[in-house]
Amino acid sequence: MQANIEQTILRNLLTDEKYMRKVLPFIKPDYFQGVYKTLFKEAGKYVAKYNKLPTSESLAIELQNTNMSEDQYSMAMDIVPQLFTKEKIDDQWLLDNTEKWCQDRAIYNSIMESISIIDGKHESLTKNALPELLQKALGVAFDRNVGHDYIENVEERYEFYHKEEDRIPFDLEYFNKITKGGVPSKTLNIALAGTGVGKSLFMCHVAASSLVEGRNVLYITLEMAEERIAERIDANLLNVPIDQLNSMSKDMFTEKINNLARKTTGRLIVKEYPTGSAHTAHFRALINELKLKKEFEPDIIFVDYLNICASSRMKAMGGAINSYTYIKAIAEELRGLAVEFDIPIFSATQTTRSGYTNSDVGLEDTSESFGLPATADLMFALISTEELEKQGQMMVKQLKNRYNDPTLYKRFVIGVDRAKMRLSDVEESEQTLTDDTPVFDKSSSGERMSQEKFGDFKL
Repeated sequence: MQANIEQTILRNLLTDEKYMRKVLPFIKPDYFQGVYKTLFKEAGKYVAKYNKLPTSESLAIELQNTNMSEDQYSMAMDIVPQLFTKEKIDDQWLLDNTEKWCQDRAIYNSIMESISIIDGKHESLTKNALPELLQKALGVAFDRNVGHDYIENVEERYEFYHKEEDRIPFDLEYFNKITKGGVPSKTLNIALAGTGVGKSLFMCHVAASSLVEGRNVLYITLEMAEERIAERIDANLLNVPIDQLNSMSKDMFTEKINNLARKTTGRLIVKEYPTGSAHTAHFRALINELKLKKEFEPDIIFVDYLNICASSRMKAMGGAINSYTYIKAIAEELRGLAVEFDIPIFSATQTTRSGYTNSDVGLEDTSESFGLPATADLMFALISTEELEKQGQMMVKQLKNRYNDPTLYKRFVIGVDRAKMRLSDVEESEQTLTDDTPVFDKSSSGERMSQEKFGDFKL
C-alpha cells in the first residue's frame, strides 16, 4: 500500500502540472523510499531548471547520470513508463491523501531520528532537539494560500467585510462599545495601571464573567497564589465581601458553588508559576497537558502579569538585553500564543513611577518597554483618584485600539466594588469623561479653578 500511494503521488507530479505546483513545495525527498526517492529528486531537479514537467524520455536520460546501482537503475526504468500513464483521479482526494501521506512520513522520519539521538548515534543533534523535531513533524500541513489577489478575490474580500467575527463580549457596556462587541481571537489585550489600582481586579472580574457565560477560562498567575486568585473570583461570583468568605459555613459555601456550577457549562483553571520563571513554552505545555488530562481547552487566557513573565527566546540576565527588547519579546510571544491557539489573551503592565501619580495616564507611562503597546491589539489605562475612589468608580482611558476608533469614548468610568472584586456599569448621567477634555478640567478642583478670575485672565 505504501508503494502504491508513493507511485500515485509521483505519477501525478509528473503528469498533472496544476497538482505539481500545489504540492511540490511541501514534499521532501526523505518522504520517499528506495528508487522512488531518486525518481522524485531527478524530477524535482528538472522542474527547478526548466520550469516544466519532464517527459518520460528526458527523465530516463537524467537517470543515467545518477549513482544508482544496476539493480536500482533497472527497477527505476521499469517504473518510469508506469509514471507517465494518465489516470483520472479526484483532485480533492489526491490533495487530502498527499497531505496525510506527508504527515505520516514526517512523523515516521522524526521518530527514527529521535531514536538515533537517544542512542547517541546522531552526528550533530542532542536530546534537547527532540521536542522541536516532533513539533515540526506534527506541524506538517499544506498551506496553499500564496496571497490575496486583489482583483480575483473580490468576493472573498466582500464576504470578509460582512462576516460576523466571533468575539468574547464584556459584561461592561462601554468596553463593548469601544471593541465593537468584545475582543476577537488571536489578540493580546493589555491593562495598564499603577500598583494597587486594579489590574488583577479587572482580570479576575472579566475571568468571572467569562466563566458565567459558559466559557473555559485559564488564569495564569505569577504574582499571587492560586488560592488568592480563586478567592477574588469567589467574592465576585458569590457576591460576598472578600473578608467575609472565611466566615461562611462549609455547607453554605458548597451550596453557592454548586448553584453556580448548574448555571454555567464553563470551567475555570488557575495555575501559579514562580515570579519571573515561566514563559510561553511553559504556558503551551500547560494548555496541551490540560487538553490531554482534563479535556479542557481554554476559550480565553489571563496572564497576571506580563512584566513578571520570562521570555522563551532570550535571557534577561547578564545585562546584554535592555528592558525594551525583553518586554517586547514577551509581548510578541504572548500574542503568538494567542494566534497559535486561536484565543484572546489578557494581561497587564505597570505604569512608571511618574504615571502612578498621574491622573491622565498615557502610553509614555508604560513601564520598562514602549515595545509593549506596539505589540498589543488593545491597551487601556485603569486610573483611580481620591475623588473617583470616594464615588466607587474607576476611570478607563483608551491608549491603543485596533478594533475601533480609539478617540470614540476615549475616557469613561466604571463602577468598582473592591470588597466584592466587582466592576459594573454606571448611570449614563455619570459618564462625564467620554470626550477628550483633559481630566483635570472635569474634576471638582478644575471646575472650581475655571470659575476663578485672575486679573483679566480666566483659568
